[in-house]
Amino acid sequence: MKKYLGIAAITAAALTLSACGSGTSAESGSNPSDNADRSITLWLAGGDTSDELRGYLKDTFKAKTGATLKIEEQGWGDLVTKMTTALPDANNTPDVVEMGNTQSPTFTNVGAFADLSDMYDELGGDKLLPSFVEAGSVDGKKFALPYYFGSRYMFTRKDIWTEAGVATPTTLDEFNAGVKSIADKNPREIKNFSGFFLGGQDWRNGVSWIFANGGDLAKKENGKWVSTLADAKTLKGLEQLQDLYKNASKAPSDAKDATPWLYINDADEILGDDGKPTGKTSLAAATIMAPGWAHWSIGDLKKDDATGKDVRTWNEDTFGTLVLPGNDGKPAPVLAGGSNIGISAKSKNQDLAKDLMRIIFSEEYQNMLGGAGLGPANSDYVNSLGDDQFAKAAIASASNSKLTPAAPGWASVETSLVLEEFFGKLRDATDLAALAKQYDEKITPQLNLK
Repeated sequence: MKKYLGIAAITAAALTLSACGSGTSAESGSNPSDNADRSITLWLAGGDTSDELRGYLKDTFKAKTGATLKIEEQGWGDLVTKMTTALPDANNTPDVVEMGNTQSPTFTNVGAFADLSDMYDELGGDKLLPSFVEAGSVDGKKFALPYYFGSRYMFTRKDIWTEAGVATPTTLDEFNAGVKSIADKNPREIKNFSGFFLGGQDWRNGVSWIFANGGDLAKKENGKWVSTLADAKTLKGLEQLQDLYKNASKAPSDAKDATPWLYINDADEILGDDGKPTGKTSLAAATIMAPGWAHWSIGDLKKDDATGKDVRTWNEDTFGTLVLPGNDGKPAPVLAGGSNIGISAKSKNQDLAKDLMRIIFSEEYQNMLGGAGLGPANSDYVNSLGDDQFAKAAIASASNSKLTPAAPGWASVETSLVLEEFFGKLRDATDLAALAKQYDEKITPQLNLK
């Protein structure tokens, strides 16, 4: 079991944080001849930044500054714990850190990152993703900026949708009715079949129904953050989710948002020698919701002639994409995936850290992010994602995306897994309003911790 530090530990560690000087000016980089013996460390979260991108950062940083860039990958599961321990320690802090966009508010509110306001325009200014910038800002000052975005949209078994006679939905109500109909018809008579596979604890995808009905997870009232699960608009979205859990999804009540593509890839009943279903399939689905980069894991399993390894190959006749529609004909507001990036306030290499930020936000690297399937932070370069169905779906779903509340204690909410606990109870709840009120009382105190 993964262990997390509570928000109190984050707060205690933050007491030693203090802002550092800015090093070089925005106009002048470091002199390569002076930096041969210097190095900085970049923490990257997870493996989304490819080896090619990492190599570019190292090589370009060396060429421009003369210094060495060390890249250390941190797992998402214990990232908050490691940041809490390392950021206050000037002798051990990474110089530049990638973090989840929803983790930004907690660390920016306690002064963990250097103020980037003087570089904001140079790094892209108003072309940078506004919701990500907001998540990394405090009192108008910018401390963490967007690194990349990943839009969530639907992946479908187009063949099964066709067999069930369900047309492409244009509204959220049509989508809800469609996936319930597919589950009910179950045209291939597959055991444990979902019209839409939605994990019982998968709040990151489930929150789209809350957003689409005008609700939210929390809001600020009279200077304080309050949880709003019991708000009437939020409840409407929760009622729709409960209906989907009961009538469209066979996902376990404790399933989260990890690897849903397994169930769409394997949405075929195992047949016996007589050609009839054997019932030997565990979970299968006609529809899943996942960040855009999941498409690399979806497809027919085939052997690659060059490597001899089994790889997934997208089959246009079998698989499709679908942007979740909202109630107004526009894309539904989905939770934006992706990361922010910032300079540790305790870094002793503020000048070199700023040089690295200039490389990351350069036109060349932003276009490389898009080429790797990661949404560029700067809207000028989103065309680098391409013009295939995946790029179009990513751009469309991102056009109306939202983030979690920018409350100082949001990291505490996430690490406590209280939302997973709440969502896991939705399917069997007999009184949604009472359940929502109960969890509002749990979550509100966490939102305001620093």
